[in-house]
Formats: sequence, structure tokens, C-alpha cells
Amino acid sequence: MGKVTTDTRLELLISAGSAAQADKYLEAGATAILIGESRFGMRLPGEIREDELKEVIALIHERGGKAYVNAGKLFRNEELSALPAYLRSAAAAGADAITFGDPAVLLNAREFAPSLKLHWNAEMTGTNSAAAGYWGRRGAIRAVLARELNEEEIADFKRNVELEVQIQVHGMTNIYHSHRNLLESYLQHIGREATLVERGADKGLFLVEMERPDERFPVYEDANGTHVMSPDDICLLEALPELYAAGVDSLYVEALLKTEEYNETVLRAYREAIDRLVANPDSYKFDERGLNRIRALQHPERELGFGFLYKEQVY
Repeated sequence: MGKVTTDTRLELLISAGSAAQADKYLEAGATAILIGESRFGMRLPGEIREDELKEVIALIHERGGKAYVNAGKLFRNEELSALPAYLRSAAAAGADAITFGDPAVLLNAREFAPSLKLHWNAEMTGTNSAAAGYWGRRGAIRAVLARELNEEEIADFKRNVELEVQIQVHGMTNIYHSHRNLLESYLQHIGREATLVERGADKGLFLVEMERPDERFPVYEDANGTHVMSPDDICLLEALPELYAAGVDSLYVEALLKTEEYNETVLRAYREAIDRLVANPDSYKFDERGLNRIRALQHPERELGFGFLYKEQVY
């Protein structure tokens, strides 16, 4: 396979669960791949173990992409002892950065793998530049913004930090996480009646709130607990000019609970649009064909939308 040669001023990032999947996504237009295992990262599409990091990262680099290691889970005391060795392994394997939300990762990285670059990802709490600046002064080079920020807030965030900024541009979003492997805590959290609907082994488990019976929230469970996902998918393909003008550095495509064919189609659509936009921002015009290819594979019960990009967050 040839190397990635596309412009990376707007990085196109996706997570992969195997070397073969990473290769496919790079071929489809990704310029960076997020990898890891559930001992240290959350909501991964597959396990790439510590002893596989060197091989997979080498493949990604050979193709001209960047390799980021997911260390974004919230750690319990008994899990901390494994962190130093894992961070050393990531550094030795040539990881371009690690993602973290728990300060324990940053502290261990500074002590045991100081060469590692750090991406701060606090999930839904990455909402202001002051918090990002705090972590930037402690070594982070990138902030992953909350999905609830609108266009003005994203641009304002970028103006007020000396950090790279990453946002999610496509796919489902995580709206709730619990270490528990059951959903009682979520039902207590929302304070209203809800039920679980099993739609068959191949269709998954969904949460349905009584007051919104037509919306189905996918439930994803892994070694780190229960994750309730959004009922629809973000699609910011049409909004790329605004994101580019705002100075966004990295565009993340959420691969979770999607087929490889779907994810490759999404990557190709964004890749083509990014390349045209970066080549000539002043004359760029949106081409509907890429979006139509995504729509052809989109699940009929999951709408594509702009998320909170053009509106304030409403609960």
C-alpha cells in the first residue's frame, strides 16, 4: 500500500481495533489512527494489546499516518500500577501522542515516559479554554472539545488557547458512562421512567425513555462499564469551511457500532472535501455526492444532524 500523501492541516482521525482496520481506514483517507485496549482506554472498536503496539504503530507510520494511543479511562487505585510500563511501551513503540482525561496518566507520563505528547480529552467536560490552558501548562499539546459546544464557542476556545483543538465531526456520541455494568445509576440520574429494549442479537440493546418513545439510545457495554450513546449521528461534512475558519486542527470520526464499509465511506467523503477546501478555501463549494454516499448506508432509524454546532446546548 502507498503512503498517505494528503494535506494534514485538517487532521482526519478515527479509532481502529486492528492493524488491518487501521490500514483500511488510512487507505480511505484517515491521516491519524487512535488505538488501544480496554485496560487503559474506553469505547474502542477492538483490542490492540500492549505487545502489539510497536507493530501497529509502525504500519501506521509506514503509511504516513499518525498513531495515538488511548489512555482515556478513569483509573481505580488498583489499576495504576500498570500505567508506567504501558506508557513506556507506547513511547518505545513510537506513539505520536496519548489521550488522557485522568490526571494520573499525565503524572505517570511525565515521570516514566516524558517524551510522550499528551492530548487532553475530558469527554463532556472539555467546555472552556481556562481548563484546557491549565492542562496545556502541564504538558498537553491538544484539547478535545466537548460535543456540546457550538460554532462560536469552538472558535472562541481556539482563540484563547495555545493548543491544538480536536472536535468530533461524525458518528454517535457518548452521553453517559458508568463503571457499573447495569443501568440503574443512569435511570436514577435522569429521574424519569425508561426501559431497555432488546432488538435481537444482531441489532443490539437500546434505552427508551417513556416520554420520548420514538428515540432509541444505543447501549454499549465493555470492560469499563456501561455507555449510553446518542440516538442520532453527528455529520458536520457541510460545516467544514466554518471549522477550518475557526482553526480546528483535528476532525474525529467515531467508528463505534458502525460497519467498516460505513466508516470507509465516511472517511472518503471527508477526505475529498478536506482536500478541496484546503487547496482553495475561497472558492470551495460543498459537493452533495459525498453526503449522498453516506446517506445510502445510514441506518434509517438514525438521523444525520449538526449536533450542537449551530445551537446552544439544551437539556
